[in-house]
Amino acid sequence: MDLNYSTYGSGPAIVFIHSGGVDSRVWLELVPLLARTHRVVTFDARGLGQSPAPQEPLNPVDDLLGLLDLLKLNRVTLVGHSIGGELATNFTLSYPGRVDRLILIAPSLTGFAFSDTYMNWMGEVNSLAPDIGKMTQFSLDGPIYRTVMASNYRDFFIEMHTQYFTRVFTEWRSFDLIWPHPPAIERLEDIAVPALFVYGDLDWSDMNDLAAEFKRLPSIAFAKLEGADHMFPLTHAGELASHIHSFLNDNP
Repeated sequence: MDLNYSTYGSGPAIVFIHSGGVDSRVWLELVPLLARTHRVVTFDARGLGQSPAPQEPLNPVDDLLGLLDLLKLNRVTLVGHSIGGELATNFTLSYPGRVDRLILIAPSLTGFAFSDTYMNWMGEVNSLAPDIGKMTQFSLDGPIYRTVMASNYRDFFIEMHTQYFTRVFTEWRSFDLIWPHPPAIERLEDIAVPALFVYGDLDWSDMNDLAAEFKRLPSIAFAKLEGADHMFPLTHAGELASHIHSFLNDNP
């Protein structure tokens, strides 16, 4: 296992899986709030933060399994943000015996058809390649980052986002992701563990459609944060921690 990881606190294990565009430092405000009562694990996804860049197609589920095995964590609560939520969902479907509870923070979902608005924005970001500076700036100006870019975390977020684009275009040798089949969107009813879905009201409108898909889970609760964009683990950490604590206390 060559992924960079950190552990904090003691108690039942919670593993945090960050979004794209950043690294595990995005949890800096949330970790102390959860580590009071839990063993918190954070890690840098392959190619991000301090983890090595991918040289072949990535299998995020295998990476997460390897980390849990290394740390001898048999059952955990998974907290996944954005593509980290996509990974948490796929892992839960692949290894249901390893997951106690599932917390999804503005997640993506394998097999979900995103809106033209979102896809066109992503297309514009990618069209600026290989100019890393232009790609980074266009992405930072995106509507889903308006709250974080107006906050005290602006410079910190810019630093992480810049490092993300720089590493992707200078170190990565493969951009292919390997997800389990059939896609998760076709199997959501199979997730039996209690789940929580948290999202912000200033995210893409797609998030409402994603929430509708996740309503198919047998046991799921929802929380919507006002004034929160896609990066609310930074800007709304206290409010997010409160929802997580309530969910964990209701599902001991």
